[in-house]
Amino acid sequence: MLTAENETFLWRIDDYPWERAVWNFHPEFEIHLIRKSTGTVFIGDYIGEFSPGHLTIVGSNLPHNWVSHVSAGEIVKSRDLVVQFDPEKLRKASIHLPEIGALEKFLELALRGILFFGDAARIGANALEAMGDARGLDRLNQFLHLLETLATSDSYRVLSSPGFFPDLNSSALNIMQRCTGYICDHMASDLSLPDVARVAGMTESTFSRFFQKNSGRSFTDYLAELRIGRACRLLAETQQPVSAICYEVGYDNLSNFNRNFLRRRGMTPSRYRDLALRKCPTGSPCP
Repeated sequence: MLTAENETFLWRIDDYPWERAVWNFHPEFEIHLIRKSTGTVFIGDYIGEFSPGHLTIVGSNLPHNWVSHVSAGEIVKSRDLVVQFDPEKLRKASIHLPEIGALEKFLELALRGILFFGDAARIGANALEAMGDARGLDRLNQFLHLLETLATSDSYRVLSSPGFFPDLNSSALNIMQRCTGYICDHMASDLSLPDVARVAGMTESTFSRFFQKNSGRSFTDYLAELRIGRACRLLAETQQPVSAICYEVGYDNLSNFNRNFLRRRGMTPSRYRDLALRKCPTGSPCP
């Protein structure tokens, strides 16, 4: 959604699900705050888990989606607080207001997506909430102050790989929306590449190449990361036994689950649960 000519940025609150809460991209930069629920976030070729307070900025034409773990028919009211802005307006303004030019390196880095944590996430979230009631120059001032806060923070993580270049066309986008939605809905079942290739309407070999190009991962790696990410959330938020979680996220072999978890998170599921319960003292996301 393009910002209007008479505004520097768009500020809105969205429910989940809604028609635009899908794998998508757009020319505007997007600052995205999760206010409610937990789920899985996809930004470029990055896959991670989110919870309330999750704050990111996504650059122009970088595909993204936040998928909440909800029951069929469940609505999460006011889940997202979103600010979108055209970076070219800032660049043009910097001709006459050179101080704005200091944001350029930050905007370049944000093209890969940035996750904020610790004080940056907390201060940024509070600033986003306050902007909703602001008007006129006060609103603009708060927006610029938010950008400065994020740009000068050292509590962040760059998300998508520098070599990730998906097909930015409506046909590829529609196919990826169908396929990623299908994978998320069926990840706990005995899901295979041929299953998803049929959803895409492609042969297995064609789909394998297409998916690698547009997700930045092989189908096998994408599914494994999705399952391990969901397991992390269950380990942190429930008391279910590790064996039960293993089967709930789609593994049919506990040894295979433990081996994959160790390879992707650098620790056993039990160790991850122990750290999650004690929280990370730095305020940064646990591994």
